[in-house]
Amino acid sequence: MKTKYLKINPADNVAVAITTLQKGEKFDIDGHEITLNEDIPAGHKFALQDFAKGENVIKYGYPIGHTRQAQKQGDWINEHNLQTNLAGLLEYTYNPVNAELNIPNRNLTFKGYRRKNGDVGVRNEVWIIPTVGCVNGIATQLANSLRQETGGIGVDAIMAYPHNYGCSQLGEDHENTKKILRDMVLHPNAGAVLVVGLGCENNQPDVFQEFLGEYDQERVKFLVVQKVHDEYEEGMKILRELYAKASQDQREDVPLSELRVGLKCGGSDGFSGITANPLLGMFSDFLVAQGGTTVLTEVPEMFGAETILMNRCHNKQLFEETVKLINDFKEYFLSHGEPVGENPSPGNKAGGISTLEDKALGCTQKCGKSYVEGVLPYGERLKVKGLNLLSAPGNDLVAATALASAGCHMVLFTTGRGTPFGTYVPTMKISTNSALAANKPTWIDFNAGVIVEDEPMEKTCERFIDYIIRVASGEFVNNEKKGYKEIAIFKTGVTL
Repeated sequence: MKTKYLKINPADNVAVAITTLQKGEKFDIDGHEITLNEDIPAGHKFALQDFAKGENVIKYGYPIGHTRQAQKQGDWINEHNLQTNLAGLLEYTYNPVNAELNIPNRNLTFKGYRRKNGDVGVRNEVWIIPTVGCVNGIATQLANSLRQETGGIGVDAIMAYPHNYGCSQLGEDHENTKKILRDMVLHPNAGAVLVVGLGCENNQPDVFQEFLGEYDQERVKFLVVQKVHDEYEEGMKILRELYAKASQDQREDVPLSELRVGLKCGGSDGFSGITANPLLGMFSDFLVAQGGTTVLTEVPEMFGAETILMNRCHNKQLFEETVKLINDFKEYFLSHGEPVGENPSPGNKAGGISTLEDKALGCTQKCGKSYVEGVLPYGERLKVKGLNLLSAPGNDLVAATALASAGCHMVLFTTGRGTPFGTYVPTMKISTNSALAANKPTWIDFNAGVIVEDEPMEKTCERFIDYIIRVASGEFVNNEKKGYKEIAIFKTGVTL
C-alpha cells in the first residue's frame, strides 16, 4: 500500500484514512506535521487544521457540513461532530461549464439480441409479470414449472416478478405501478413476456394492454385468470409457445453505442468517493464518448452536489428540469415532515460517510464529467443518448428497479459494505475496498479497491471496460448466478 491517508482535493481541510490509523501517528501533509489525537478507522476523516465551531469542513473541494463545536488538528471528524449545511429549498442560477469529452471512439462491440423493433437486449429471458399482487403465487408457480419442464435451456433465465401493487392504489401511486410494469414488458432483455392479471384489479388488464402502446404481440401475451377455467394449464400452454420462440434467438455483434447502463451506489464507505465511484465516472465518460448512455439516479443523494450537475446541463431547459428534479424531491421530504439533509444510513456512517453532502459529493462522481443530456421523471423511458438524470429515491431496490425500467441493460452498483440483491437486469456489484471483495466473493463482481493499493485508475478502468463488454455479451454476474432478482415500486400515497 503506497500511503496511509489521502487528501482528495488541494482545497480540503480533512484527509481520509486509507488504513486504520493509530493515536499518536504523525504525518507531514502540505508541509505541516499532523499528530493524530485518536484512532482513525479506515475510510474516516481526520482534521488537517483547527476548526472553530460552525466552520465548514471541506472534502472533494466542497463543504460537506460544519463543525458542531471547535475541533483540533488531528481529531477524528465524524457524524458526532459534523453537522449538515442542508436545509429546505434553494434558488439556483445556471452557470454552464464546458463538459466536452476528449475521448476517442474505439468502435467496440458486444454480443446482444436485436429485437423486432430494432432495440437491443443483453439478455434473452422469459418473464411472468403480474398486473396485481393477488396473482403473485400463480406467476411464481408458472415460472417454476416452466424452468422444471425445460431446464431453462436456450434462454438466460425464466423469472416471475411478484410485487404488492396493482390494486387499492390511487393517483400517482397507481400510475407509478402501471409505468414500471409497462417498462418491464417492453424491456429488450426479455425475449418473451406473459402478463398475468386477475380481472377485477385497479390495473385492469385490458387498460394496461392499451397503456403499453406498440409491442410485439408474438412475444407478449396476456392471461386473465378469472376468465379461464384452469389458469395453470392455460398459462403453461402460452408459456410453452413463448419459450419456443425466445429459445431460438441468437446473439449478434452490436455497437457499444447501443449500451445503456444505470449508475447506483449503496452501503457506501469512505472509499466510495475515492475508488469505485470515480471508476464508474471514468467508465461513464468513456461509454458516453462511444455514443452510449448512462443514467444517474438517487435524487436525495444529489443534495449538496446538485449544482455540479446543474452546471453541466447542455442547455437552459435541462438546467430547469434538473432544478425541478431536485426541488420536487425536497418538497416530497418536507411534505412528510422530514429534513432534506437526513440520509446516511448506519452502515454509511460506520464506513466514514458523515453527512448527506459527504455522501452526495462521492455519489455524483459515478456520472463522470460529461454533459447532462436528459432528465427523466420516475417511470419514464430513455429518449436521448448520453448522460441522463432519473428521478428516484436512494433506496437500493427501488432505485435499481427504476434504472432498469428506464431502459438500462444493467445496473452498476458500487458498495463499501456489500449487498447480495439484484433487480431484473444484471446488477453488478463493484466493491470500494479489497477487504470486502475478499470477504464476499459471491456478492462482489469487480474490486475497485486496488485503486488505493497499486493499480492506476486508468488500468483498472480498462479491465472494467473489458468486463462490462463480457457481461453485456452474456457472462453472468453474481446476482444472476444466485437467482437474486426482484422489483420494488416507489410508493408515495395512501393504500385503500
